[in-house]
Amino acid sequence: MSGAMVDDPYEVLDERFRTGRCANGDSRLEQLHSDCRWAEGPLYLPAWRQLIWSDIPNDRMLRWDETTGTIGVFRSPAGHVNGNTLDREGRLISCEQGNRRVTRTEHDGRVTVLADRFEGRRFNSPNDAVVRSDGSVWFTDPDFGITSDYEGHRAESEIGSCDVYRIDPVTGEVRRVADGFGGPNGIVFSPDERRLYVADTRARHIRSFEVREDGTLSEGTVFAKLTGGGFDNIRFDDQGRLWAAALHDGVHCYDPDGTLIGRLRVPEPVSNIAFGGPKNNRLFITATTSLYSLVMSVTGLPRVRTGSSRQDPQASIS
Repeated sequence: MSGAMVDDPYEVLDERFRTGRCANGDSRLEQLHSDCRWAEGPLYLPAWRQLIWSDIPNDRMLRWDETTGTIGVFRSPAGHVNGNTLDREGRLISCEQGNRRVTRTEHDGRVTVLADRFEGRRFNSPNDAVVRSDGSVWFTDPDFGITSDYEGHRAESEIGSCDVYRIDPVTGEVRRVADGFGGPNGIVFSPDERRLYVADTRARHIRSFEVREDGTLSEGTVFAKLTGGGFDNIRFDDQGRLWAAALHDGVHCYDPDGTLIGRLRVPEPVSNIAFGGPKNNRLFITATTSLYSLVMSVTGLPRVRTGSSRQDPQASIS
């Protein structure tokens, strides 16, 4: 199914959602595809004007072409890939739940394993990743992919906890940077990279950490929380507002002060979101079986940032 529309997706909860022009743009949510079991990990590829995303239970990655509207298979099998992102050289970084590793697809198509173990023990099931301007890769590692065979392979956790890790861009060393999570999921840096935000699905909140000069994190504070359901992935726009996939409650929009100012209504439980399109103002939403999009007056955080030593903190993140 392609091209179906959902009327009036905006819900204004605070006047800042209206005055910030968050409720402007398309008046209808467009359904681009509906043939997945559980869609995740959308990532826009500017050079190709394509979007790739994951269909985890079907162990495949799909591709939507913006110029033609056609759908195809990008990779199958895909290691039950969940989240995807790009590094600063435009290479694909993927969290392979089934293979319990983080990989990089080189420009010639070869797949390089960036990390599959911490202190000799296999990861649970890497979920989402973000690349910092120094080239380091930060990722979450819940146990979602090992609790059953549906989105990976059932297994016992070798690490015994669900944590957040950093891969050094020079040495490849893996360091645990944050723990104490129920189910760490979406991960993103603030526009200035001074804070790291992590969605904890099981705890039903988003935590914010100060990033110290040496790359370590503060203890963290709760930025936003839900009374039901859980958060999945999170993304910033260029005005510092945080947009969050709230699973059973659509897409939430938070002011920089943490106030929930609006929602986007989606007819299926939402998993992931990503800004894309030539102007970076098209929001792509994966929700259960479907891929949706909404062309907005809101613009995602720039894919390439200039005028600062901290450049491109979210190089076309997924």
